[in-house]
Amino acid sequence: MPLAFDVAAIGNAIVDVIAPSTDQFLAEQHLAKGTMHLIDGERAAALYAAMAAGVEASGGSAGNTVAGVASFGGRAAYIGKVAPDQLGEVFTHDLRAQGVHFETPPLGGAEATARSMINVTPDGQRTMATFLGVAGRLTVDDVDPEVIQGATITYLEGYLFDPPPARMAFEKAAALARKAGRKVSITLSDVFVVERWREPLMAFLEASTDLVFANENELMALFQTADIDAALEQIRGLVPIAAVTRGPAGSIVLAADQTHEVAAFPVETVVDTTGAGDQYAAGFLFGLARRLPLETCARLGSLAAAEVIGHYGPRPLVSLRELGRARGVDLG
Repeated sequence: MPLAFDVAAIGNAIVDVIAPSTDQFLAEQHLAKGTMHLIDGERAAALYAAMAAGVEASGGSAGNTVAGVASFGGRAAYIGKVAPDQLGEVFTHDLRAQGVHFETPPLGGAEATARSMINVTPDGQRTMATFLGVAGRLTVDDVDPEVIQGATITYLEGYLFDPPPARMAFEKAAALARKAGRKVSITLSDVFVVERWREPLMAFLEASTDLVFANENELMALFQTADIDAALEQIRGLVPIAAVTRGPAGSIVLAADQTHEVAAFPVETVVDTTGAGDQYAAGFLFGLARRLPLETCARLGSLAAAEVIGHYGPRPLVSLRELGRARGVDLG
């Protein structure tokens, strides 16, 4: 089968509501700073009413990543579930306008398109409260074999480990990709995902994963250690490639006997860290799909992350391809 896409991603299709916040507001709302909380529709409505004025932006971790891949000039596809409502139309329009193939049929019924209430404190840290709506209704029937087997890399969002039907879709996509000889990648998404699903995640990584993305806290939670060096060595032995983000300290890429420490690109002002990890994955996946060296893949990831944390919203506001060229980064 000819390769139609560099990256095909499966994730929760979410529209973000992003607003400035304070630590006091987070405490009043019983939100642990820097984490993601799953909430119901009633709680979502109450939190939305209490938040400061903000902006709406199409999001969802894997959706942000494929938008970034497309911004680099890559060919990207997305599988995720929206409702036939206003936010679902916004999400679909935005993703297609960014050049991403998105043909998953919307799901009618009582539930709405997912939304994430994101409160951003002055230090740029984001705290998310997410109502999954129909996003969690993704099933194996939504996984298009032609899309998965026609992509160089399939990218899976760790958040999908929560709803059982979505996890089955996740596993079907991985099996299809491996059967076709394609690469499978996954992001651990959040510490709470790792803590809830540690054992099945470990099994999936060992059996089905070529590349894992994690930040330091997620990686330490996976191996139940406070020693990041020990966690790095354990992930090296578990998967062929691991890309571990370290915030302002950049990232570490591990592969067999290779170790690449890549600095973060400088950012004048950190406005909002929402989407930083998603865009790092976008740059890395684009580079890997184009067979660039791992160190270059990480530099592309750092470039994309630096762009997105300089403004509100989880997706690039400028062409990452043009930005890469301006910064002298090899785009293949």
